[in-house]
Order: sequence, then C-alpha cells, then structure tokens
Amino acid sequence: MALGNCTTPTTFILSGLTDNPRLQMPLFMVFLVIYTTTLLTNLGLIALISVDLHLQTPMYIFLQNLSFTDAAYSTVITPKMLATFLEERKTISYVGCILQYFSFVLLTTSECLLLAVMAYDRYVAICKPLLYPSIMTKAVCWRLVKGLYFLAFLNSLVHTSGLLKLSFCSSNVVNHFFCDNSPLFQISSSSTTLNELLVIIFGSLFVMSSIITILISYVFIILTVVRIRSKDGKYKAFSTCTSHLMAVSLFHGTVIFMYLRSVKLFSLDTDKIASLFYTVVIPMLNPLIYSWRNKEVKDALRRLTATSFGFTDPWFVQ
Repeated sequence: MALGNCTTPTTFILSGLTDNPRLQMPLFMVFLVIYTTTLLTNLGLIALISVDLHLQTPMYIFLQNLSFTDAAYSTVITPKMLATFLEERKTISYVGCILQYFSFVLLTTSECLLLAVMAYDRYVAICKPLLYPSIMTKAVCWRLVKGLYFLAFLNSLVHTSGLLKLSFCSSNVVNHFFCDNSPLFQISSSSTTLNELLVIIFGSLFVMSSIITILISYVFIILTVVRIRSKDGKYKAFSTCTSHLMAVSLFHGTVIFMYLRSVKLFSLDTDKIASLFYTVVIPMLNPLIYSWRNKEVKDALRRLTATSFGFTDPWFVQ
C-alpha cells in the first residue's frame, strides 16, 4: 500500500474517548460494568432460548441471533476501548485495526438485516396466523439467518477492501476509540471519494431496505390489529411488537445519524458519543428491552430456576 515513498504504518494510535487523566479510571469502571452486563444478559438470553423448549420458535431463533450479534460486536469494540483507559500509549496494530473494522461492519450489517427479518416474522405471525407455522418453519428461519450473514459478509468485504487501498502517510493518529471509517478517511493521504461513495451506496442499500421492510411490515400489522375487536387481542398483538420497535428505533436512528452523511459533515467529538451509544450501550439495552415485558422469557427463566434449584412452587414451574 505505498504511495510514492509512503509506507503503511504498522500501528495506529487511538485517541480514545478523552485525554483527561482524571476521567480514565472512572470511565474504565463504568464501561467495564456495562460490558460485563452486556455479556451476561446476551449470553444468558442465548442460553435460555437454547435450553427451553417453549422458546424454540422463529421469533426466539431471531432473538437469539440478535443477542449473538450484540455480544459479538460489543466484544469487537469494548475490550480495546477499556485498554485505552489504562494504557499510556493507546496503540492498535494495522492488522488489528483492519480486522476490527471488518468485524464491526459484518456484525452491524447483520443486526440491520436481522431487525428487518424480525419485522417480517411479526407480520406473518399477526397478519397470517394460520399460515405462520408453514411459512416460518425452522428451516426457513435458518436460511434467512444464513442469508443475512452472507450479505453482511459481502458488505464488510467490500468496505474493508476499499480501506486496504488507502495510504496513511501524514498521520497514524485515529481520533476515535475504535477503527471506524470516518476517522480513518480523515487521516488518509489518498483520495477517499470512492470509499465515501461505497459507504453511501451500500449503507443506503442495506439501511433503507431494512427500514422499508420494517415499515411495510408494520403498516400491514397495524391494519390487521385495528380490525381486531377485542381489546385483549389488540394488546397481545401490539405487545409482541413494542420491544422490536424500540430496538429498531435505537439502532436505525443512530446508524442514520452516523453514516448516511458526507464525511465533510462529521464532527468526530459528537460522533464519538453516538458511536459509544450504538457500540456499547445498545448491545446492553437490547436483551433488557426484549426481556423486561416479555412473559414467555420470564416464564422460561422461572422454569429454568425451578429445574436448577429443585423448586416445586407452582409460581416457578407454571
């Protein structure tokens, strides 16, 4: 990757969230707690869905994969960010930076597409309940999951290939807490026009296709629910969608703010906060959102507790 006498740096220096020494340890402790909570809740939800037969349904297969992507892309970002709070020289190798970027794009694209698939699942469940078991079989669910991971892999490969063609002669200081495209574009000594174009085209393609799928699904869901006469029926139908809508709003709202803009409009200090929200905070919130008001998950947790500790109280075994 040479440009004239330019040689690609072997390491990048991450500026991190802040250079204030008084904030390093408090921030380390806060984000360590958040990361630990993220892993425990997401891995716990994955395990619960795996062992409880009542949760072996399409909706929970997709939720299990959502928890996997949340735990994975938080792990791609947070441990290195935690290290920057403790290290005096906050470096990441060139290869490590490229791998972090590739993994991050792969997992965030997977989550983007997964939210759309989950919306389609709710559409079929509410609008075509009699056909739901024959349409959303386990085989179909896993084909959808494998398909979205494959598309995410291709998207990540395109962006990472573009990143590998850039040269970094003038600076190796990345003004961020991880290797994201915008701070890397800003220190590139070669043209990033094609890279920016790829971000806009592919970002728009995946984000907008996901949003359109979600919007169409919910238009049909709302039209179906308003025709339900009983209040209990309406409440039950909408209650299965509220958690998903909250997750969609958090994820897509932040992603649109972050990426569907020209790099010239980026303010890295502002974007650090936005990036922090969807790389660290959202992965912690998602399992809590999906579990907080979900009766099936709560019942499954009670059954697991009863089995593990030998409780016979009806409240636990129901």
